[in-house]
Amino acid sequence: MSNVIEQLERRQLRGDLPQFKAGDTVRVHFQVIEGQRRRIQVYEGIVIKRQGAGARETFTVRKQSFGVGVERTFPIHSPKVERIEVMQIGDVSRAKLYYLREKVGKKARVRAKQRSPVVSSPGVPETAAEEPEPESAPGAEEAEDGAEAS
Repeated sequence: MSNVIEQLERRQLRGDLPQFKAGDTVRVHFQVIEGQRRRIQVYEGIVIKRQGAGARETFTVRKQSFGVGVERTFPIHSPKVERIEVMQIGDVSRAKLYYLREKVGKKARVRAKQRSPVVSSPGVPETAAEEPEPESAPGAEEAEDGAEAS
């Protein structure tokens, strides 16, 4: 009997989800139904926790909205969750970040983990290409030389 339930749950799992954990800043695109209309609403914040397993797995996202902390829990494998984008990887050493509930303002931020340079597919231009240093104006060097001579 449990084998049948496991097979049904495996079919409901999504494979197109990015890897993320508590402390990461994510942008969740989910469907909102208002009367006869359906629209996509975006919710961006820090992942406070992930819990559960399989089709019942959920994650909670916290954000500051007009100075008030707002948390929302999303089922990971729900068809209403259009997509999840990881905006920033957080450098935390805990699985549950409940301590952020007491923090306000800049203290409620999570330190970002430094990413290595982005490696893209062949034939795709690099987005993090180094920019050449701006050259100084030709008259600026002469002005500096004149100031030293005085």
